[in-house]
Amino acid sequence: MPITKGFRALVDEAMAQITTYSVPEVRERLRAGDPSLQLVDIRDVRELEREGTVPGALHAPRGMLEFWVDPASPYFKPVFGDENKEFVLFCGAGWRSALATRTLREMGMDRVAHIDGGFAEWLKQGAPTETLEQRKAKKTG
Repeated sequence: MPITKGFRALVDEAMAQITTYSVPEVRERLRAGDPSLQLVDIRDVRELEREGTVPGALHAPRGMLEFWVDPASPYFKPVFGDENKEFVLFCGAGWRSALATRTLREMGMDRVAHIDGGFAEWLKQGAPTETLEQRKAKKTG
């Protein structure tokens, strides 16, 4: 069966419908201590193990995101029920997070956005990161 719409078309459609922040915009909100900002890393755990993540980011794997967000799901995570938060998603390059952001908007979340260029752009701009070991040490220390 031939593909009638490729991933680029899907990503481009999503990008036209969602809010996108640049790395500098997100970094400024972090520097200002914006209490409404909740970063969400939707990458696979193997990517986090290999590359690290953004300090303070919540890990919500792409494959579970809709289930973690929906209060009717047995997998619901209460953090996603906080209406005072704006959830800003990121992935490796910004493609998965664009699609995920559009899906969450379709589910009724209106305070959701994503980071243009994803974690790759975050790294390119020298933004802060932490390893999973550093994250675990913070939690136990």
